[in-house]
Amino acid sequence: MSDYKLEIYKDKSGGFRWRRTASNGEIVGASSESYAARKDCEANANRDTAADKWEFYKDKSGKSRWRCFSTANGKQVGKSTEAFSSPAAAKNNAKMNGWKG
Repeated sequence: MSDYKLEIYKDKSGGFRWRRTASNGEIVGASSESYAARKDCEANANRDTAADKWEFYKDKSGKSRWRCFSTANGKQVGKSTEAFSSPAAAKNNAKMNGWKG
């Protein structure tokens, strides 16, 4: 994941969110919720994803996406920010965000 820039920012509601951006400027992953404390947002962005439950699915348009859930509390902690033409492309993007495969 070293080829990607991690950005912590405040959303419109004043909460902290993270997004991971590729060298071409494309967002390749993002938090799925905001955090009241910056440190909690950073902890989520930098967590060990080995224990997360990763889910791959087709969205309403038939495109492939991913999302991951914390095994500690069951909450969604990450998601793809775009739809992909194939499950393989979605899995490749998930690997950029810590999915071990």
